Amino acid sequence: MKRGVDISLLFRGDKGIWALVVLFMFYSLLAVYSSSVSVAFMSYGGNTTYFLRTQFLMLLFGLVIIVVTSHLSYRVLYLLASLFLVVSLLLLVLTLFAGVRINEATRWLEIPGTGFRLQTSDIAKVALVIYLARVLSKYQSNLRDFSLVTRVFVVPIALVCLLIMSENLSTAIMIFSICMVILFIGRVPLKFIAAYCGMALLGVIFFAMAMALFTDDNRVQVWKARIEAFAAGDSYGGDDYQSNQAKIAVATGGLTGKMPGKSVQRNMLPQSNSDFIFAIIVEEYGLLFGAIPLIMAYMALLYRGIAIARKCETAFPALLVLGLSVMIVSQAMLNMLVAVGLFPVTGQTLPLVSWGRTSVLVMSFSVGAILGVSRVVKAKAGKEEVPDTELHEIEDVAYEPA
Repeated sequence: MKRGVDISLLFRGDKGIWALVVLFMFYSLLAVYSSSVSVAFMSYGGNTTYFLRTQFLMLLFGLVIIVVTSHLSYRVLYLLASLFLVVSLLLLVLTLFAGVRINEATRWLEIPGTGFRLQTSDIAKVALVIYLARVLSKYQSNLRDFSLVTRVFVVPIALVCLLIMSENLSTAIMIFSICMVILFIGRVPLKFIAAYCGMALLGVIFFAMAMALFTDDNRVQVWKARIEAFAAGDSYGGDDYQSNQAKIAVATGGLTGKMPGKSVQRNMLPQSNSDFIFAIIVEEYGLLFGAIPLIMAYMALLYRGIAIARKCETAFPALLVLGLSVMIVSQAMLNMLVAVGLFPVTGQTLPLVSWGRTSVLVMSFSVGAILGVSRVVKAKAGKEEVPDTELHEIEDVAYEPA
């Protein structure tokens, strides 16, 4: 008699992270449907389920990506890290010259004949994290060589940030900050990191001056106005409207919220299902059932990432997990800070919760990579079975948790 297929074999790795994935997707479907009913009704001929349907399909595709990536040996990511980075740089260059311009910014690359748009900065972000994990593991004994660290580590970071900065300063700053955290975790001397931060600040200032001096159509005035307005306790242009509506949503949500589907501000927020979805979640579910559970879930993801990294015997898988965990949680915290008015509007989505395409796929890949490392860690502890080839380490550099 033939045995049936064991579905549980597909969902390998850290069970805690799998539970968090289910939680994020549950919140996503509820919040995306509720927050986008009005927009869908007006934009898609009364079809109020348009965003729910598309998000369900994207999450389903994302789940497939998580499963496939979790079964992929991290050795493959190690070997392809440099190629990923080169491809992402090429995509960023292509976006600058042939990208789709929306809301006065060119951030998307449309795949011909499909209507599908890639936000190439999301791809570059993950590629950079994987690359840094590889070179940090490879050069563990040379991290006090300022010239080498600058050439191998910081130049690629600078190239990615420069290609993004002209159209999306906030994303460039976020990526640079995440990379500096990863370098710190990887034991690059703090004085080096301080020097790079100083160089970056000067670079942004000179870049802005050059754009303002030599071009008329640029985003420098937008950057300046946003920073000045935020410092004065206000916002800028359309961001003023969105930020104020998000604050109202958070303030009126209270402890328990208005109950699912009862949001009022969803009818006023243009980005209610993406950039400001956290505000709608707080409005409908309150602090107790919306804000606190989500914040704790992202903190739990970071905790599980740290726990997995501490069990790794070598540097690359540990740094890969830590880098991806920091990237996901940092973006989530930034999105939440914007929603409650504690940070200027940045356009960052809430990972695995906001309506989106590239973001959902990229974050799913990142979670899958973390689960892939946890699968090997569990196998070495005798709790799961993996092919013997995956148990052989990539490099000889041992990882010692700080």
